[in-house]
Amino acid sequence: MPRGPALGTPAHSDPLSRERHRILHAVQDRLEEVAQTTIAVMRSEIPSYALQDERFFDDVRDQVLTHYRMQLAALAGDRDMAPEDLVFSRAAAMRRARAGFALEDWISAFRVGRQVLWDALLDCAGTSAEAQQAALSLVTPLMRYVDYASTHAAQAYVEYQQHVVADADRERRDLLDQLLAGAAPTRGPLLAAAQAYGIGPHSPMMAVVAVCVGDTRTGDFTSAEHGYAASASISVAGPWAGRTLVVVRHGEVVAVPVVRTGMDAEDICAHFEAVQRRLARKGTMLSMGISTVARGACELPRAYEEARAALDLVPSEGGVAALPRLSPFEYLALRADDLARQLVDPRVRALLEEDRRRGDMLAATIRAFAEADLNLRLAADRLRIHHNTAHYRLRRIEERTGRNPRRIADLLELLVALAIRDGAGEGGDRQ
Repeated sequence: MPRGPALGTPAHSDPLSRERHRILHAVQDRLEEVAQTTIAVMRSEIPSYALQDERFFDDVRDQVLTHYRMQLAALAGDRDMAPEDLVFSRAAAMRRARAGFALEDWISAFRVGRQVLWDALLDCAGTSAEAQQAALSLVTPLMRYVDYASTHAAQAYVEYQQHVVADADRERRDLLDQLLAGAAPTRGPLLAAAQAYGIGPHSPMMAVVAVCVGDTRTGDFTSAEHGYAASASISVAGPWAGRTLVVVRHGEVVAVPVVRTGMDAEDICAHFEAVQRRLARKGTMLSMGISTVARGACELPRAYEEARAALDLVPSEGGVAALPRLSPFEYLALRADDLARQLVDPRVRALLEEDRRRGDMLAATIRAFAEADLNLRLAADRLRIHHNTAHYRLRRIEERTGRNPRRIADLLELLVALAIRDGAGEGGDRQ
């Protein structure tokens, strides 16, 4: 911090200087009264101050008087300002920050102090033209002092908050590292942190991994801002009470939501899907992988690897791959490699690709027929088509592919081919 502003005014005429000194001495004589008025206004205008006890206001009174004495001495030209003069103010700012007061409350206290002092200066000045001119000449140096002192206070707040944030980040990372090693903390600060998130040795938990869509394989965020914006949004409680452990690490955001009483895995999936969509609307495009439920900390490493693997199922434009929403069949189809695709009969592949271009009517019929347990009339009703139309579609599928959907083995092959086609993800939704 550079040396403070010069608040004295040696260039004023003698009559004006005498008036200034008279006003300043008059305020000095009633400084205790001015300080008490300042405290009363703070109580009434700053809600967080109104809740405090007399011990707190004893500290405030000392701060106010020290500031006022320093201002009056500087305005009288008896001294210049220096950074070391405001050590007391920085210490007080740290105390307020540690006590949980918001920075705006501290700045409001400065505003109140300035306004009450200015009212006292005007009151002591009187109504003569020369006195009014002398009082007005004090406005600029008074504002310079308040600006200088409040800047020091704001810096102290920022330094403290940075310290708190760094400590909190370190604690969250340490807690996550221990959980990903398969153990819940049993004592010390990490145990307290785990309890704050509702995490115990046997708590049912899930793992969620989010990365920017630029690179879902390496999880490289395009900027730190995206990571911390995502972290802040994810940590907000969902439809359940409690906080969620969220950590930005190694280019990815890792969340460990606890499946609390009355919830199930779908509640978690729906919440994180909503978060992903909300962030997308704000310009932060994420891919998210969500694991199955881990029955305690010992299973969390497995859940984390599941969430990482689920990222491979997310389309290139981002989205959510939630393993609890997939059947084993769907998962295996989505994980199919190029060899599996080549094993699909070319006739089947050609029909399904053509059908996709024409609106997927045959694909819908295959799915409905399977879901209706091979009951063609029920499948037709669900598709809202005549059963003769459904019968015609099945016959056409058999003619084009050589597979009879009424045979379990052939129907299963058609379903696998259909799932592999959709899993290729050419603009498809893999959620």
